[in-house]
Amino acid sequence: MNILFNRFPRGVTKALTLSFDDGREYDRRLVELFNEYGLKGTFHLNSGFFGRNSYIEAGEVAELFRGHEVSIHTTHHPFLEQSPQEQIIFQVVQDRQALESLVRYPIRGMSYPFGTYHAGVIEQLQALGIEYARTVQSHGEFHMPQNWLAWHPTCHHKHMLEHADKFLQLQQRHTRMSLLYVWGHSYEFEGDNNWEIVQQFGEKIAGRDDIWYATNAEIVAYMKALQQLRFTMDCSVVHNPTALDLWVSVDDQPVELKAGSMVEL
Repeated sequence: MNILFNRFPRGVTKALTLSFDDGREYDRRLVELFNEYGLKGTFHLNSGFFGRNSYIEAGEVAELFRGHEVSIHTTHHPFLEQSPQEQIIFQVVQDRQALESLVRYPIRGMSYPFGTYHAGVIEQLQALGIEYARTVQSHGEFHMPQNWLAWHPTCHHKHMLEHADKFLQLQQRHTRMSLLYVWGHSYEFEGDNNWEIVQQFGEKIAGRDDIWYATNAEIVAYMKALQQLRFTMDCSVVHNPTALDLWVSVDDQPVELKAGSMVEL
C-alpha cells in the first residue's frame, strides 16, 4: 500500500492562492473582481496607514475582506532585517493586535515589507507565533514551500496569465501537490491601467473542479493538519484527530478522511 500526502480538499492536486499587500483603496475593486469569479485572496495590511491618502479605512476592513483573509504586513512597513529586535516585535505584534480587533479571528501570517528578511527575523516570527511569511522571490514553479516562514510565490501578478496557462496544463493525476501562488499590489493595476488582466485571469482559471481556491492561512492549516494524521505501523488504519476533513492518496486513488474519523485503508 502506497500512501501519499498529495491531495488538497475534494481530492484535487492543484490549488490557487492570491496575495496582495499594503491595503490601498484599490483593494476594493480587486476584492469585487475576486468575488465575481469566486477567487480567494489574502490581503496583508499595514494598520498604521489606515485612513491616510490612498489607504483604506480601518472601519471597512472586516466587511471588505469578508470571505478572504486579512494578514499582517507590519504596522509601518519597515525593513525588518535592518530593525532592532524590539522594533520587529512591536511592528508584528501591534499590527496583529490591531487587525484582529477588526476582523475578530486569530491572525498567524504575514508578508515581509519590501520582501526582505534574514534568519534572525524568522527566529523572531517563530517566537511570536507567526506560522507563515511570504517573500517576493518568485520562482516560476508550482511546488509547495520548504519553509512556511520563507514562502516564495510562483509569480507577480504581471505574469499571472502565462503561469495560469502552464498551471492548467498540469494533469490532475500528479505525484505532488501543485500550487499557483500569485502576489502583487492592487495599486499596480490602477497605475498600469491593466485591470483587464484580473478579469482575463478569472475567466481562465475560475470555477474549475480540479482546483482548490484557498487563502494562505487555509493552505497552511490544511498542510499542518495532514501532519497530525495517526497511522498504525502497517498503515492499514488512520485516525484523523483534527477538525478538518483531509484527503490522501492510497495507491494513487484519493481517499477522504473525515474530521475525527478512524478509517481502514
